[in-house]
Amino acid sequence: MIQCPYCGGRNREGIVFCEECGQVLGLHTQSVLPTRQIDPSITESLSAKATWGTARFGQDASIILHIRDVTDPIVLRPSEQLTLGRSDINSTQKPDLDLTPYGALDKGVSRLHAAIHRTEDTLTVVDLGSSNGTHLNGQRLTPDQPRILRDGDELRLGKLVAHIYFK
Repeated sequence: MIQCPYCGGRNREGIVFCEECGQVLGLHTQSVLPTRQIDPSITESLSAKATWGTARFGQDASIILHIRDVTDPIVLRPSEQLTLGRSDINSTQKPDLDLTPYGALDKGVSRLHAAIHRTEDTLTVVDLGSSNGTHLNGQRLTPDQPRILRDGDELRLGKLVAHIYFK
Protein backbone atom coordinates (compact mmCIF):
# COMPACT_ATOMS: atom_id res chain seq x y z
CA MET A 1 0.00 0.00 0.00
CA ILE A 2 1.11 3.55 -0.78
CA GLN A 3 0.26 6.29 1.72
CA CYS A 4 -0.65 9.66 0.21
CA PRO A 5 1.70 12.41 1.46
CA TYR A 6 -1.12 14.97 1.16
CA CYS A 7 -4.11 13.36 2.91
CA GLY A 8 -2.69 10.17 4.41
CA GLY A 9 -5.06 7.97 2.37
CA ARG A 10 -3.98 4.39 1.69
CA ASN A 11 -3.76 3.43 -2.00
CA ARG A 12 -3.01 0.22 -3.88
CA GLU A 13 0.40 -0.25 -5.53
CA GLY A 14 0.51 1.13 -9.07
CA ILE A 15 -2.14 3.81 -8.49
CA VAL A 16 -1.03 7.13 -9.99
CA PHE A 17 -3.52 9.41 -8.20
CA CYS A 18 -4.68 9.19 -4.57
CA GLU A 19 -8.14 7.65 -4.47
CA GLU A 20 -9.09 9.96 -1.57
CA CYS A 21 -7.85 13.40 -2.62
CA GLY A 22 -6.76 12.99 -6.27
CA GLN A 23 -3.18 14.18 -5.71
CA VAL A 24 -0.35 12.64 -7.75
CA LEU A 25 1.42 9.82 -5.91
CA GLY A 26 5.15 9.27 -6.36
CA LEU A 27 7.46 10.97 -8.81
CA HIS A 28 5.55 11.50 -12.04
CA THR A 29 6.81 14.04 -14.51
CA GLN A 30 3.64 14.36 -16.55
CA SER A 31 0.90 16.50 -14.99
CA VAL A 32 -2.56 15.36 -16.03
CA LEU A 33 -5.85 16.13 -14.38
CA PRO A 34 -7.26 13.04 -12.68
CA THR A 35 -10.87 12.05 -13.20
CA ARG A 36 -12.85 13.30 -10.23
CA GLN A 37 -14.39 10.55 -8.14
CA ILE A 38 -18.10 11.06 -7.58
CA ASP A 39 -20.12 10.02 -4.57
CA PRO A 40 -22.18 6.93 -5.56
CA SER A 41 -25.14 8.14 -3.47
CA ILE A 42 -25.49 11.19 -5.78
CA THR A 43 -25.96 8.99 -8.84
CA GLU A 44 -29.20 7.48 -7.50
CA SER A 45 -31.07 10.63 -8.55
CA LEU A 46 -29.66 10.22 -12.05
CA SER A 47 -31.08 6.73 -12.65
CA ALA A 48 -33.05 6.08 -15.81
CA LYS A 49 -36.08 4.11 -16.79
CA ALA A 50 -35.70 1.44 -19.45
CA THR A 51 -36.78 2.34 -22.96
CA TRP A 52 -37.61 0.04 -25.83
CA GLY A 53 -36.85 2.01 -28.98
CA THR A 54 -35.60 0.43 -32.16
CA ALA A 55 -32.06 -0.94 -32.27
CA ARG A 56 -31.93 -0.61 -36.09
CA PHE A 57 -29.53 2.10 -37.18
CA GLY A 58 -29.57 2.71 -40.93
CA GLN A 59 -26.52 3.46 -43.07
CA ASP A 60 -27.54 7.11 -43.57
CA ALA A 61 -28.74 7.63 -39.98
CA SER A 62 -27.37 10.14 -37.48
CA ILE A 63 -27.20 10.15 -33.71
CA ILE A 64 -28.87 13.03 -31.91
CA LEU A 65 -27.31 13.38 -28.45
CA HIS A 66 -29.31 15.46 -25.95
CA ILE A 67 -27.17 16.26 -22.90
CA ARG A 68 -29.15 17.05 -19.76
CA ASP A 69 -29.34 20.81 -19.02
CA VAL A 70 -27.91 21.71 -22.46
CA THR A 71 -30.18 23.48 -24.95
CA ASP A 72 -28.70 22.43 -28.27
CA PRO A 73 -28.32 18.74 -29.17
CA ILE A 74 -25.18 17.27 -30.71
CA VAL A 75 -25.67 15.65 -34.12
CA LEU A 76 -23.19 12.90 -34.98
CA ARG A 77 -22.57 10.73 -38.02
CA PRO A 78 -20.70 7.84 -36.42
CA SER A 79 -17.97 6.05 -38.28
CA GLU A 80 -16.83 2.57 -37.26
CA GLN A 81 -15.88 3.80 -33.76
CA LEU A 82 -16.58 7.04 -31.88
CA THR A 83 -14.87 7.62 -28.52
CA LEU A 84 -16.53 9.79 -25.88
CA GLY A 85 -14.59 11.57 -23.15
CA ARG A 86 -12.91 14.80 -22.19
CA SER A 87 -9.76 16.45 -23.47
CA ASP A 88 -6.79 17.26 -21.30
CA ILE A 89 -4.02 19.51 -22.62
CA ASN A 90 -1.41 17.42 -20.78
CA SER A 91 -2.54 14.10 -22.25
CA THR A 92 -1.99 12.56 -25.66
CA GLN A 93 -5.32 10.73 -25.42
CA LYS A 94 -8.03 12.64 -27.28
CA PRO A 95 -11.67 11.54 -27.62
CA ASP A 96 -13.54 11.84 -30.90
CA LEU A 97 -16.33 13.67 -29.04
CA ASP A 98 -14.93 16.03 -26.41
CA LEU A 99 -17.49 16.54 -23.64
CA THR A 100 -15.41 19.14 -21.78
CA PRO A 101 -17.70 22.05 -22.80
CA TYR A 102 -20.57 20.22 -21.05
CA GLY A 103 -18.90 20.03 -17.63
CA ALA A 104 -17.23 16.66 -18.20
CA LEU A 105 -14.40 17.26 -15.73
CA ASP A 106 -16.72 18.20 -12.86
CA LYS A 107 -19.11 15.36 -13.74
CA GLY A 108 -16.42 12.67 -13.53
CA VAL A 109 -16.01 11.86 -17.22
CA SER A 110 -12.72 10.09 -18.01
CA ARG A 111 -10.44 11.18 -20.85
CA LEU A 112 -11.42 8.06 -22.85
CA HIS A 113 -14.67 7.10 -21.12
CA ALA A 114 -16.75 5.07 -23.58
CA ALA A 115 -16.98 4.22 -27.27
CA ILE A 116 -19.86 3.79 -29.70
CA HIS A 117 -19.22 1.12 -32.33
CA ARG A 118 -21.15 0.93 -35.59
CA THR A 119 -21.92 -2.39 -37.22
CA GLU A 120 -23.89 -2.98 -40.39
CA ASP A 121 -27.25 -1.92 -38.92
CA THR A 122 -26.79 -1.41 -35.14
CA LEU A 123 -24.80 0.63 -32.65
CA THR A 124 -23.17 -0.70 -29.51
CA VAL A 125 -21.68 1.17 -26.57
CA VAL A 126 -18.76 -0.05 -24.48
CA ASP A 127 -17.21 1.36 -21.31
CA LEU A 128 -13.45 1.84 -21.79
CA GLY A 129 -12.53 1.19 -18.15
CA SER A 130 -13.66 4.62 -16.97
CA SER A 131 -13.17 5.75 -13.36
CA ASN A 132 -16.82 6.54 -12.63
CA GLY A 133 -18.52 4.05 -14.94
CA THR A 134 -20.89 4.15 -17.87
CA HIS A 135 -24.59 3.46 -17.34
CA LEU A 136 -27.10 2.49 -20.02
CA ASN A 137 -30.69 3.06 -18.90
CA GLY A 138 -29.58 2.97 -15.26
CA GLN A 139 -27.53 -0.24 -15.55
CA ARG A 140 -23.78 0.03 -15.05
CA LEU A 141 -21.83 -1.44 -17.95
CA THR A 142 -19.05 -3.92 -17.40
CA PRO A 143 -15.86 -2.50 -18.97
CA ASP A 144 -15.06 -3.84 -22.44
CA GLN A 145 -18.48 -5.56 -22.76
CA PRO A 146 -20.52 -4.01 -25.62
CA ARG A 147 -24.25 -3.36 -25.23
CA ILE A 148 -26.70 -2.55 -28.03
CA LEU A 149 -27.92 1.05 -28.19
CA ARG A 150 -31.57 1.75 -28.95
CA ASP A 151 -33.35 4.90 -30.03
CA GLY A 152 -34.24 6.86 -26.88
CA ASP A 153 -31.70 5.22 -24.57
CA GLU A 154 -30.20 7.14 -21.67
CA LEU A 155 -26.42 7.06 -21.44
CA ARG A 156 -24.68 8.29 -18.29
CA LEU A 157 -20.93 8.90 -18.20
CA GLY A 158 -20.06 9.57 -14.56
CA LYS A 159 -22.72 12.20 -13.73
CA LEU A 160 -23.10 13.49 -17.30
CA VAL A 161 -26.51 12.33 -18.54
CA ALA A 162 -27.45 12.20 -22.23
CA HIS A 163 -30.31 10.75 -24.26
CA ILE A 164 -29.59 9.17 -27.63
CA TYR A 165 -31.97 9.37 -30.55
CA PHE A 166 -31.62 7.99 -34.07
CA LYS A 167 -32.54 10.14 -37.08
